[in-house]
Amino acid sequence: MIFSEIYGRYFRIAGELIRLAQRGELDPASLLDTVSEKGFAESVLSVPEALKSGAWPLITPDFGTPIAGEPSMPLSLPEKRWLKTLLGDPRMALFAPDPAGLEDVEPLYGRELIVYYDRYLDGDPYGDPVYTASFRTALSAVKEKRPLLVSFRERRGRLMERKGVPEGIEYSPRDDKFRLILRGADGRSEINMAGIERCSVLPDQEDGYPGCSEQPQRELCFELKDERNALERAMLAFSDLEKVTERVSGKLYRVTLRYRAQDEAEILIRILSFGPMIRVVSPDSFIELIRARLRAQAELDRAPREN
Repeated sequence: MIFSEIYGRYFRIAGELIRLAQRGELDPASLLDTVSEKGFAESVLSVPEALKSGAWPLITPDFGTPIAGEPSMPLSLPEKRWLKTLLGDPRMALFAPDPAGLEDVEPLYGRELIVYYDRYLDGDPYGDPVYTASFRTALSAVKEKRPLLVSFRERRGRLMERKGVPEGIEYSPRDDKFRLILRGADGRSEINMAGIERCSVLPDQEDGYPGCSEQPQRELCFELKDERNALERAMLAFSDLEKVTERVSGKLYRVTLRYRAQDEAEILIRILSFGPMIRVVSPDSFIELIRARLRAQAELDRAPREN
């Protein structure tokens, strides 16, 4: 038996005993069970006695823990540099992170090294004070489940007003925009954060504001050919969705996605971006959407030649 395995088992015993003692769930029965499961067959002959005599000062006689505070490990330099890199993202500043302890740390890399080839250029103004204030007010309301009064500009420039309970804040990587999801007396609204001019938390939840509810979801099934790293790219592209991935044979995979109805247009764009690597199997309604989009694109391509 090599020493690394012996010490590894003893460390697992020690860690589990400390966790049980901190939760107040350690007793004679759980002590023996832990030693039997985590150690060797003969561990029950030596470990409990070592704990009782104090040779292993892991627990007190009443099965508590002598550790006064929650143990923690200091951050390594690579971890600090990674955190400093994240703080360099202007979106991160919206959440008001605490940079204490990272003042003299160099980031791993700069944002200028990242090139986006599939993103619109009119992203949200993350450095704008009005935008930041609206975002943080909305975020606070989401956490506290408090109703909001939101004044915003719609696409045509009209000033609109909505009251409701925020269900969440969504981010679109392709648009580089945040959206506030609000449910009020008029139903569910998706409001671009960049269009919000005023955002305030209402004192109490008034009548007529239905609470958050699960939205009906649709299901999409497609087959994926894992060529040119397609599988990894698909897992990243659909990482925000509930999905089941099965290997059919060789490099052929079947993926089942669940998404909200209002996100169907964006899901369609993501599917088409994979070209022949993805073949949609069901439902027929989504397959027809793909055909309609391809026919429309073909007509646009023919138009210049016909003129």
